[in-house]
Amino acid sequence: MRDPRLLAMPPVTRLGCLVLVRNRRGDVLLVDPDYLDGMILPGGAARPGEPPNLAAARHLSNDTGLHLRLGHVVALDFTPADRYLERLNLVFDGGTVRGDDRLTAPPQHRSGLLGARFVPVHELPAVMAPAQAARVGEALAGSTLPLLRHGRRAV
Repeated sequence: MRDPRLLAMPPVTRLGCLVLVRNRRGDVLLVDPDYLDGMILPGGAARPGEPPNLAAARHLSNDTGLHLRLGHVVALDFTPADRYLERLNLVFDGGTVRGDDRLTAPPQHRSGLLGARFVPVHELPAVMAPAQAARVGEALAGSTLPLLRHGRRAV
């Protein structure tokens, strides 16, 4: 049964679903959106009712051509409202992929992306906004947590 008191004023928060993918050299996969200064982890917002791991996998596939199963979170980042809504960003562990040749970024006019590439970890501060680079640094340093849906593993 739904409690109308809980649904009367739902919170206005965007759920960001991001993916940390590395290659065999340890470089981090980033995308370059035309609407931001700097590169970011692949991912995007979940649709209403969409499980976050499936949203992250959908964005990763659309933005890079990589198809991965995601079930572990390596970072959780809350960003208060500024020029955007407040955001809760989940960073999923995408693991290590074998080759850079599997990347296929869609055309810019359709995706808003200038491209996607693996970037060495020591170069991240030069190509990302400080908060984005810090998020990736924390995700690289942490251990994974399982994503649960109704108390069961989501994968």
